[in-house]
Amino acid sequence: MAHTQPQLDTSPPVSDEIRQTTCYMCACRCGINVHMKTDEDGQKKVAYIEGNRDHPVNKGVLCAKGSAGIMQHNAPSRLRAPMKRVGPRGSGKFEEISWDEALDIAAGWLEPIREDNPEKLAFFTGRDQSQSFTSFWAQNFGTCNYAAHGGFCSVNMATAGIYTMGGAFWEFGQPDWDHTKLFMLFGVAEDHDSNPIKMGIGKIKARGARVIGVNPIRSGYNAVADDWVGITPGTDGLFILSLVHVLMKAGKIDLDYLGQFTNAPVLVNQDPDSPDYGLFLRDDHGAPLVINRTTGKLAPFDMRGVRPDLGGSFELNGITHVSVFQLMAQRYLSDDYAPEAVADRCGISAKRIRAIAAELARVAFDEAFELDQEWTDFRGETHKTMKGRPVAMHSMRGVSAHANGFQTCRALHVLQILLGTVEAPGGFRFKPPYPKPVEAHPAPHCRVTPNKPLDGPHLGFVHGPEHLALKTDGSPARIDKAFTWENPMSSHGLMHMVISNAHAGDPYKIDTLFMYMANMSWNSSMNTRGVMEMLTDTDDNGDYVIPRIIYSDAYSSEMVAYADLILPDTTYLERHDCISLLDRPICEADGAADAIRWPVVEPDRDVRGFQTVLVQLANKMKLPGFTHEDGTAKWQDYADYIVNHERKPGIGPLAGFRGENGDKVGRGEVNPEQLNKYIENGGFFVEHIPAEASYFKPWNMAYQDWAVNLGLFDSPQPYLFQLYVEPLRKFQLAAEGHGERQPPDHLRDRIRQTMDPLPIWYETDQQGNEGFTVNALTQRPMAMYHSWGTQNAWLRQIHGRNPLYVPTKLMRENGLSDGDWAKVTSPHGEITVPVMEMAALNENTVWTWNAIGKRKGAWALEENAPEATKGFLLNHLIHELLPPKGDGLRWANSDPITGQAAWFDLKVKIEKAAAPDDLSESQPAIPAQASPVGTGPKDLTWKVGK
Repeated sequence: MAHTQPQLDTSPPVSDEIRQTTCYMCACRCGINVHMKTDEDGQKKVAYIEGNRDHPVNKGVLCAKGSAGIMQHNAPSRLRAPMKRVGPRGSGKFEEISWDEALDIAAGWLEPIREDNPEKLAFFTGRDQSQSFTSFWAQNFGTCNYAAHGGFCSVNMATAGIYTMGGAFWEFGQPDWDHTKLFMLFGVAEDHDSNPIKMGIGKIKARGARVIGVNPIRSGYNAVADDWVGITPGTDGLFILSLVHVLMKAGKIDLDYLGQFTNAPVLVNQDPDSPDYGLFLRDDHGAPLVINRTTGKLAPFDMRGVRPDLGGSFELNGITHVSVFQLMAQRYLSDDYAPEAVADRCGISAKRIRAIAAELARVAFDEAFELDQEWTDFRGETHKTMKGRPVAMHSMRGVSAHANGFQTCRALHVLQILLGTVEAPGGFRFKPPYPKPVEAHPAPHCRVTPNKPLDGPHLGFVHGPEHLALKTDGSPARIDKAFTWENPMSSHGLMHMVISNAHAGDPYKIDTLFMYMANMSWNSSMNTRGVMEMLTDTDDNGDYVIPRIIYSDAYSSEMVAYADLILPDTTYLERHDCISLLDRPICEADGAADAIRWPVVEPDRDVRGFQTVLVQLANKMKLPGFTHEDGTAKWQDYADYIVNHERKPGIGPLAGFRGENGDKVGRGEVNPEQLNKYIENGGFFVEHIPAEASYFKPWNMAYQDWAVNLGLFDSPQPYLFQLYVEPLRKFQLAAEGHGERQPPDHLRDRIRQTMDPLPIWYETDQQGNEGFTVNALTQRPMAMYHSWGTQNAWLRQIHGRNPLYVPTKLMRENGLSDGDWAKVTSPHGEITVPVMEMAALNENTVWTWNAIGKRKGAWALEENAPEATKGFLLNHLIHELLPPKGDGLRWANSDPITGQAAWFDLKVKIEKAAAPDDLSESQPAIPAQASPVGTGPKDLTWKVGK
């Protein structure tokens, strides 16, 4: 009898309609297809989310976070309406109000500030992706106190990259996945850039390329590395400079690249008695000078036909000037950087350091190749081919979040440049709108005038003491003390210092703290309990020390409970967003790209997108920039702003589909149908870079001309990579007593020591750490990006609790087994937490996942939820200030150059402890706060449609 196969529908339809937008479950900003289905009431609901195969970022790949966006959108913890506080701060007790009342309250608080002293408003945003807009709002309000979360995230990486080579890793560039043969990662947690990196590693491994992972913890990307280097935290810079030592001693550096494209041949004043000591020799037009090998004479670096002399030396008016390259040789050939001298501190044997240096040199030089592509450089010289060096590097917060992070990141960029791999085929490639020289960025501005806009952009790049944000009396102009002698190059501000400084009234008191998406009373604070106390502290009159707090979030986070007024945000599927070339676009190395989010579903709650609320607030207060001369509003909401705002004629937030007919790119008139064009195109726009412009972008005139046509620059901006960063030397000169603007005496030595124009390494072990010898770190899990991920019904099943991971050596020394409890102490605090053994871990380092632990009453979780009982934060052990030095000053626990929060300098001691109580809850157990949204159902289930 014949058997017949049953007729099965192996691919049933999952939706009635697909709407394409941009994911926001991490900062990758992948393209997604949101499958919609009609429910019994005739309403379109989200049924399924998958990757968009046509999208330039992820090409259809989607991770667990992205797929779980459906649960994020439906989370029980979503806020439902504007609220005003009716109980004490921190209690979580609120009363729902209308939007009219909420906007009246906000404007009633903000307008008197603007009329009297706009600096009394501190407006800081977290992980939003609309910083070009929020900064525009703050600038038109007139406050100098604005920044986003970069100061406690990765400002060291971004700033070091821009000062050194005009861009940096992650959002500014990517490896050349098609040609790389050796890929080296430093301190990359797996939540960042996850889909592109996973795709890239898969691509290069399929070709037989090798991966080296440098990280104290072997998880995520390091788990698939061919060679894992379990470095001692905070010593990456020393390890990198030892690699530089070995490569320079062996002559394995790209001398031609250094001579043509970097300031290695630029001449530097060597007279200690000169006010220009350590500065570049320049011509009358300000161009740095080199010695032309063909003539032996001085020449500007960009002169046609010049052949710069790397070993140049020149005497002018009795003063000797030598090349940057000579200064580098004097420093890095020193035995202080020999592998044998650094091995013990780095936790890496000298033999292994030498082997890694040899591997870098072998691949860069013995496996060099050429692409048959002609190109013309900024000196007008034509190159018949593009020479490839197939070594690529990538790094992120791990090396950045130390008090020596700026110089470590600089060292890493210098290492790449010495090998000739940056913007060469096979190496690291910039993404538009980078590369651009540091001079192309604005300097910071801080002049506050009642009822007037700020005098310019808040954030930027200083070129010397003249750009510091200081008042006429020398005191800090900003509440976070950004761009002061304490941290001169703090290009992203110091969000982690805002609450502490406002509470202390140092440098002054504020009136209103206005924050968005910044969970500062929990995992985004370096000093969790301390910040909660600051937010609730009262003065002798019983008034709150920080008088008013306005907060916007989509979810009932821990920070919500500390606000006086809540402006509820939408989920990312209910809003307009602009992922703009003016901000943090989705570009690839081969193309400029931007994207939008749009309301694929309308909110079923009384919530509004935060950016639209800012437009409405601006209209209510009639802020300049947002209103016409007759007082009427320019824009009604954020979508209106995205389409119709122009930063300058023809340049707006979106580069695609400009002009009346939507046929112009980059530059063009406003197109009223622009958002619809993006929606029709999958939510994104791409303009590809011509083949002749693909590599050597800082010096390639085909790229420079393409960038001008697109509107990235108004004129070509070629420049040299800065192995020696002259602005750093200008700060040293001020500390040595030169110039009109000089630092206070107590900071002179620190500025001289840390702000070296060539990369250095210095120990960051803090005062007061005696007896605390174990390094303690956090990292984010691949399945989560921020605290909002832990209330996601799907993601909770992957990470519902977090143990402290302890290396085998420390487990044995302390008699610990999996599931035991340990007391972990620092000079600042103490926690008692469950432990698990991990062998693939630096032997003197403990770590845990960040942001898993939750406060009871937050996120609509039940009070006995594992996140609130077994989950914990290392933040209880950290302080935003360094231990007192006995001088009465408040020293920030930050990088002394950029002010980046030094999260990863934490040192602890660990000892076995009894389980805390019958409930075995991690300690400290913070009392529950009331939930303004109640508690979610025990089981979150539903079915969309039939």
